[in-house]
Parts: sequence; structure tokens; C-alpha cells
Amino acid sequence: MKFNTKTIQGGQKHEEATGSVIPPIFQTSTYKQSSFGVAQEYNYSRGANPTRTALEDSFASIENGTHGFAFSSGLAAIDCVLRTLNPGDEVIVGNDLYGGTYRMFTQLFQKYGLEFTYVDIDSGENILKEITERTKLVWLETPTNPLMKIADIEAICSAVKEVNVDILIAVDNTFATPYLQRPLDLGADIVMHSVTKYLGGHSDLLMGALIVKEAKLADELNFIQFAAGAIAGPMDSFLALRGIKTLHVRMQRHCENASAVASFLKKNPKIGAVYYPGLEDHPNHEVAKKQMKDFGGVVSFRLKDGSREATFKFLESIKFFTLAESLGGVESMVNHSATMSHASMPEEARLKIGITDSLIRLSVGIEDVEDLLADLEQALNH
Repeated sequence: MKFNTKTIQGGQKHEEATGSVIPPIFQTSTYKQSSFGVAQEYNYSRGANPTRTALEDSFASIENGTHGFAFSSGLAAIDCVLRTLNPGDEVIVGNDLYGGTYRMFTQLFQKYGLEFTYVDIDSGENILKEITERTKLVWLETPTNPLMKIADIEAICSAVKEVNVDILIAVDNTFATPYLQRPLDLGADIVMHSVTKYLGGHSDLLMGALIVKEAKLADELNFIQFAAGAIAGPMDSFLALRGIKTLHVRMQRHCENASAVASFLKKNPKIGAVYYPGLEDHPNHEVAKKQMKDFGGVVSFRLKDGSREATFKFLESIKFFTLAESLGGVESMVNHSATMSHASMPEEARLKIGITDSLIRLSVGIEDVEDLLADLEQALNH
């Protein structure tokens, strides 16, 4: 199956009882047992639910994995990965990452004995230099949130596995989606998604996903998912399945519109810097061209006037971009990273990686791009 077909049919089958083309919402907590001690696929919905199973099979299909897992949120999915580790284990992390992930690492799992080392992912050498005998996991975002850095997944995976084949490499693929890149094909062990974003695509659900290829790792993640219980419910699973069916057509428009927005901002005299891997002067442009089908729907930028007053004036003037925490919906959204998505990071840590008051992140939706450009123009001139 080609990718566009996989989003609609991958891992799916018609419901047996009625022939329903769409997997029904099995809104049930438990299932009738056929007899004492007889194993059956569905016993209790924390372990498995037919609607969630259909979704998890779809996850595996579109990421070229063998096993998919649906969680109650993206952070619940990350939590599951970290539960595979033990106190004293080390994790190497790209230093530009979602604020909620940073909060989980520093305020939760660090006190449980895990150690985290933050590096710039522009070069795989930065990762190799930090590997020790206690390193068990490398955590990558690419593109990163919010500065849109690109990690060379294939090069990093190859280099890390040469040092120690047992080090797991996990990639947060939320910004790119499997439409643009598939990390398992590039050597990663685990792919993570905030399904809340592009996979769901309509700002109407919270969910996380993990996808893997290796059976032993899948068994471990499956046990943690069952034992810890942070599973996705059937209604959200139904909505996510519906969203995935249009992922390919939505991502095409997201990418087209974001490219136009990035070009517009690049030429505007009131803009100090634009972060979008599709721009030729982006430091990781060549890596992005090699590993991604297109460059995504998120554009970050700084105003030339770097004051908080100028930034807030812009945010209060924009109309078609909704000021909101999230991204990846069909509607355009604008985020002020320092006070919203990365507010949980200490100011010193934010400034160290470049998240200043003048940094603005756009999630470019699928509206008519002329309206979006006109809105940016009026807000910049307000």
C-alpha cells in the first residue's frame, strides 16, 4: 500500500457483525466471557477495546511499524517510554523540545533517579560525546518545538547504534507526521506522536501514540500501558481514526500555506528572523530535504522589535490565527512560547536555547492563504 491508501485502509477491516465500513464506537468497559479460563481478545477495555485496536493498527500501518499504542495524551505516551528505564539510567535529549516534555523530565522523572543530558541536535557528535555506559535512551524531536531545528535521524541512529546497539532511540514525530517522515525507516526504535495535533487534526481530542517494530519492546510497552492504565478511550479513538483518513490531504495544504507564510515573513522588514526548514538559509535545510517529503505546517519567527510590548501588540491584533496553546488543527493558531507552551521551563533554560519574549510560533492551517497573509500584514502594521 502507498501512504495515502494506508491513511484510509491501513490496518483496517470491516466490522464483522454488521459489515460497517467505519469501525464502530465500542463504548463498553467489559465483555461477556465465553467460559471460565478461556482466553479471548477482549476482556476489559483497559487491556483492549475494538475501536482502540483499529486505531492502533492504523498507527502501526502509517508509521511502517508492527505495533501501535494509543494513550490518553502525548505526555502519557512519553511517560510510558520512560517507565522502561531504571533509576540511574541516563537519557540524552535534544535541548529544544516541548515545554511539557521538559517539565516531565526535570520535575517528575529526575526525582525518580533518571538523569537527563541536554544537547544541541544540530550535530550527532554532540550526542556521541555524552554517551556513557549508563545511557539507555536518546530522545529527539524533529522538527523541534518551537525553533524548528532538524535532527538527522538516520545519521544519529547509525552513529549511536555503532557505540551501543542497546541504546533506544525515540523520535517525537508530532510536527512532521508520517506523511513527511517515518523515523522507524531511518533506524529509530520508537516513534511518538501527540495525536492531539496533526493526526487528529481538528482540535477536538487529546491523545498520544507510540509505534515500534521490535516485538520484545512492544510487549514491554503493552504491559506498561495495561498496568499504568493511561489508555485512549473509544470516542477519542474513533475521532482520531477519522482524522487520520484525511491526514495526507491536510498535510499537503498545511505545507503549501506554511511555505507561503514563511516566504512572506522572510521578506517583511519588521521581522527579525524566521525559522522554517523549507527556507534555503535554514541551517538544517539540506538535512530536511533529505529526510522529509515537505517541510511541515509550523513557522516560528521573531519581530525585529524584540520587546514584549511589540510582541503582545501583534498577538492582540491578529485575527485569523487563534491565540491558543496547541497546533496541528485545520484552523490557524498562534502561540507565544515563553508564556504558553514553554512557560513551565525556567527563564534561564528558555533563554539559553533562544526562546525569548519576541519568539512567536504559527501553526498554519488550511484556510485560503491569501486571507492568512493579509491577516499577518495588518497585524504587523497595526
